[in-house]
Amino acid sequence: MRIALVGAVEASNIALKALIEAGHAPTLVVTLPADASARHSDFVDFGEQARAAESLVHYTTDINAPDTIEALKLTRPDLTLVLGWSQVCRKPFRDIARHGTVGFHPAALPRFRGRAVIPWTILRSERVTGSTLFWLDDGVDSGPILIQRLFPVSADETARSLYDKHARNLAAMVVEAIALVESGRAPRIMQDDRQASYCAKRTPEDGLIDWNASAEAVQRLIRAVGDPYPGAYTWYRDDKIHIYHARRLENSDRFVGLVGQVQAHTERAFIVLCGGNECIEVLEWASSSGKRPPAHCKLGNMQ
Repeated sequence: MRIALVGAVEASNIALKALIEAGHAPTLVVTLPADASARHSDFVDFGEQARAAESLVHYTTDINAPDTIEALKLTRPDLTLVLGWSQVCRKPFRDIARHGTVGFHPAALPRFRGRAVIPWTILRSERVTGSTLFWLDDGVDSGPILIQRLFPVSADETARSLYDKHARNLAAMVVEAIALVESGRAPRIMQDDRQASYCAKRTPEDGLIDWNASAEAVQRLIRAVGDPYPGAYTWYRDDKIHIYHARRLENSDRFVGLVGQVQAHTERAFIVLCGGNECIEVLEWASSSGKRPPAHCKLGNMQ
């Protein structure tokens, strides 16, 4: 089967490796050029790996551009896989592959269509999520489902741990999808739009910590927007402090101070008072100035 793979992120790379190992190296790989890597915080340049597997490589910043359409037509794919690409694939692109075009979404569609799904899954305290391969249509994440794998979301889930779970699922699912399409048994299960929900885009600025929130909410934000995403952060004057890992502190009522104030230094880092008179202990962090942990100061917006 002739396969075209479109993608530019870690998960795309993992899927590419799985296809190569299963003997299904793509005929064509469409990916971003390195100078457009800022589009994705989890960008991976896998052009060299694709060429080593004798795949043709086409670089583009517009999946619907005429030269991209032409590159796809020249390779005559039976199936196109779009696995980690932020643009809508229009009908002329989708219709080139003989069997159609399949996309990947890190949610249990029809729930959580849209953007920034992994952070929103954690921020909304979802208990169950899913990895979904689906047939692309004119909508956004709305096409018929090919394969879906549901799994629980851990109470201490981080963006990285959830991302890795989806990537492992994807590696197995793409190989399974190829077998289903080759056998003529690939399902097209219509989504129930009445059950749909929609996730809004997030920006790096949305990682700013609101210290008036509860310790639980602050810690959840830190877990939700960390690696491979830009991360949670706060300010002390003009010093931007990224916080990568923190825990809720027991017996927080022994600390009396202002919300957002550094209450104490610990062996590993420092303690900050949140809303509701609860504290978090920051365990992993970095500052733009490279200084020691902030003094007993009030953190917040840039001053």
